Amino acid sequence: MSQSADLIEVNDLAKHFPGRSGFSFGASRPLVKAVDGVSFSIERGKTFGLVGESGCGKSTVARLILRLIDATAGTVKFEGADLFAAPRHKMRRMRRNMQIIFQDPFSSLNPRMTVGEIIREPLWVHGTPRGEEQKRVRELLELVGLAAEHASRHPHEFSGGQRQRIGIARALALRPKFVICDEAVAALDVSIQSQILNLLKDMQREFEVAYLFISHNLSVVKYISDVVGVMYLGRLVECADKKRIFAAPNHPYTKALLSAVPSMKPGRARNMIMLEGEIPSPLDPPSGCRFHTRCPMAMPACSKTEPKLREVAPGHVSACLLNDP
Repeated sequence: MSQSADLIEVNDLAKHFPGRSGFSFGASRPLVKAVDGVSFSIERGKTFGLVGESGCGKSTVARLILRLIDATAGTVKFEGADLFAAPRHKMRRMRRNMQIIFQDPFSSLNPRMTVGEIIREPLWVHGTPRGEEQKRVRELLELVGLAAEHASRHPHEFSGGQRQRIGIARALALRPKFVICDEAVAALDVSIQSQILNLLKDMQREFEVAYLFISHNLSVVKYISDVVGVMYLGRLVECADKKRIFAAPNHPYTKALLSAVPSMKPGRARNMIMLEGEIPSPLDPPSGCRFHTRCPMAMPACSKTEPKLREVAPGHVSACLLNDP
């Protein structure tokens, strides 16, 4: 039987956190709908870029996929296997193929461990023979542009870009099939960002690894992604191939995000779309379309009817009532 092209399948994923109930003792606590019915898939060896404003639920999606936190509803399948239904011993084996690169290279590395120990730890946890561990550490350091002698140093002896390279080496130590990059270059200088992005692409070509690349930087997402999904207030509002979504965005929120990206062509005027109002609270999201309170194209029906993701072109889906017949 041939393998499916999709490595990761996310269906109706939701996470509702209990909110504060104030001073109303005995009253039911409101729910913070951090993620509320998100669905997408990631092909083998491809990059899915997930974008949106801070607080829209991007990082929560990442932690749900890796089962670092429990989901309220939905399923996540890895190579066809339901991660949420997997027993603990099976999940441990599956974690070899799923890793994460965190945003902050300063806090994601243990300051008491040497670089060699940091990279060696996942190898040790998953039973790699001791003789092979040393060899793999040297290979990984060279692979990410560091020297073998760096293995004896501690994280504080490195720059931010070098620390992120160490984080990438640790994530690739077990040669995973899937890596989540959660704002992996956000804390770095622009010149260092390009080096890390190119390194990630090189690693993808060599190991055929799939990425979930989470970022608020649309220029970075455009460079590294194959498919782009746009989130707003816990929901996916648009998803398409990166060329199409940057050339012909459909959802008003996506259009507003892209209008804020600086143009690289001198003298070209930008028609920036200014969104009015504050982002609604996930404790009390608006009825109907969650974006209608800020949308410049809102209609009366938008406050009453919740739009569903609808195909507006082959492989391009958008959740907007303007697409309805």
